[in-house]
Amino acid sequence: MEGDCLSCIKYLMFVFNFLIFLGGSFLLGVGVWVVVDPTGFREIVAANPLLFTGVYIILAMGGMLFLLGFLGCCRAIRENKCLLLFFFMLILIIFLAELAAAILAFIFREHLTREYFTKELKKHYQGYNNTDVFTSTWNAIMNTFDCCGVNSPEDFEESIFRIINPSEMVPEACCRRNNHVGESGFSNREECLSGSMLYRNNKGCYSAVVDYFEMYIYVAGALAIVVLTIELFAMVFAMCLFRGIQ
Repeated sequence: MEGDCLSCIKYLMFVFNFLIFLGGSFLLGVGVWVVVDPTGFREIVAANPLLFTGVYIILAMGGMLFLLGFLGCCRAIRENKCLLLFFFMLILIIFLAELAAAILAFIFREHLTREYFTKELKKHYQGYNNTDVFTSTWNAIMNTFDCCGVNSPEDFEESIFRIINPSEMVPEACCRRNNHVGESGFSNREECLSGSMLYRNNKGCYSAVVDYFEMYIYVAGALAIVVLTIELFAMVFAMCLFRGIQ
């Protein structure tokens, strides 16, 4: 009976470690995609140093979970007490690191608010200086998502952009483009720059980006909870298997 129970724990641990392996593979894939993606998501992340750092944290955690899941499967099959203890300590460290990251994300959540991005936009966005990383990033965001400002085009009032370009109400990146087949360029650049609502994008980029990635945000949150739960069970099974091996 005890042998059957130990065998059951061993295979349950193998299953949980395989799930950790899959979770690590997913996080690693997401991290690599964000870093090398040429379609604009990299520029969105680069707009905030906190998000940019988060991408490399995801890469590191994905790589560690990938390796941990693979080694955990091997350890469960071999039933080595030293390897199981090492596995338990390693997964405990990762579990605590992920928990700390979640707490830090909650503490620094104000860095992802509309007010924060609006303040940064007013202070640093220059309009046409593509050598400036912040400016080129925002131009890429507004062109990609057909949006203007953080909340609306009014965000450019009393901004450094208006000081540099006093004759323009909004930057060129806010202007609507022709969507007809065979046509390219702006619908009416001059009217747009003068402030006409008919020829500019009036939706704020904060709402546009959140709407686009809303489903992915919820999926990422749910995945994080699932991974933490799996790691917790993996630690429990590792200890049970450790104590059961003679």
